[in-house]
Amino acid sequence: MSENPQAQAQALLRWEENGAPWRVLERTPSHATVALLTCDDGTEVDRLASSDPSFLALIDHLLRTAESTSED
Repeated sequence: MSENPQAQAQALLRWEENGAPWRVLERTPSHATVALLTCDDGTEVDRLASSDPSFLALIDHLLRTAESTSED
């Protein structure tokens, strides 16, 4: 995937909006790596990795949203 942080954030957001699964493989305060998975068997099809603060904030937001949805 492109190293462009904005493109990576858009790719993750599109993935999420289409209901496709993804998983955080690594998350530190300054970096994250995310695996994009297939809907059927969870096969990894791509990875996104970035140190961009907006990408990290998006991951945190999506994880918080998923947690709050699962608690309902």
